[in-house]
Amino acid sequence: MPATAWKIPPIIKVYEALGAVGDGRVRIEDARRTVVTSSDGSKNYEVEMSEDGREIASNDNASYWRGYLGYPAIAVLIERGHYRAPANVSDALAGIAWKELNTKFRNDYAKTIAEVEKHVEQSGHDPDAVRSEADALLKFLSELQPVRGKRSRPPAEQRALKSVKRQTSRGDS
Repeated sequence: MPATAWKIPPIIKVYEALGAVGDGRVRIEDARRTVVTSSDGSKNYEVEMSEDGREIASNDNASYWRGYLGYPAIAVLIERGHYRAPANVSDALAGIAWKELNTKFRNDYAKTIAEVEKHVEQSGHDPDAVRSEADALLKFLSELQPVRGKRSRPPAEQRALKSVKRQTSRGDS
């Protein structure tokens, strides 16, 4: 069976990935496995990647439910050197509470990006440079055409599933 290609993500996921790198939330575990911590620190996403970066498995919500490459996998591509993002761009996106903003704007990504660009400018960085780099990274993803690795449930789903299994094994329903 041929490998399934990842869908290209919305540009906000590229911004989030650059922010994760800027925050230092990407932890390489071994040659294939990397852990990315969410912006609010409540979840750890696992990303497995082939050496060339073409086969990627990620258990974040976007990857699992939407079928596009989520920000943790994009951040891992950067951290592992498959894409060289300028430090000033990832620094510009460090410290942003992505979950909080996406919730505030009800996942209206255009509003989230507008708010992020205000933050970027207020912190002395160039929003045009950030936007340009995000576009370049999205183009890189289109050209790379990564394929899906093993599918795994997101962390919150794993906890809920384990809870249901415990209740079932105890006879609770």
